[in-house]
Amino acid sequence: MTTRFTTRTPAPARGDRVRRALPGLSTAVRLALALVWGWAGWTKIQDPAASVQAVRAFRILPEALVTPVGHGLPALELAFAGLLLAGLRVRLAAVLSALLLTGFLAGIVQAWARGLSIDCGCFGGGGEVDSADTHYLREVLRDAGLLVLSAWAARWPVSRFSLDAALAP
Repeated sequence: MTTRFTTRTPAPARGDRVRRALPGLSTAVRLALALVWGWAGWTKIQDPAASVQAVRAFRILPEALVTPVGHGLPALELAFAGLLLAGLRVRLAAVLSALLLTGFLAGIVQAWARGLSIDCGCFGGGGEVDSADTHYLREVLRDAGLLVLSAWAARWPVSRFSLDAALAP
């Protein structure tokens, strides 16, 4: 009687599979953030007056800062989109993204708590609206989700198809 032995390669450990999947997941996170920042910046830069109006509606900043912030936010958002899309300085872009999202979250929460009826202007438009047209909970959940994605990209910035990887020694 002949016994047949086969050699089996052991299945990769769970940690190895996760480690191999991280760059792909990080690429998806990076591109999702780039898409959101690009969309937000592009829609605002098309109508700078509406962007200024959206900043003013929050009633946080002194009037002298409303116009520079309203004009600067779209450029900053587009810069984040460009860095994340290219995969250049991903960790820095993700940390700055998280900081900006934290500021946005604080602005939305304070507007909600103060009973302001505004459209956040996150993707263009913005300003005073009818109270039935406010969507604070949805905006908070969206920005919290984007904050989680930013934290992910800051923690695991190595991704596929990135300039960071191409420029690494």
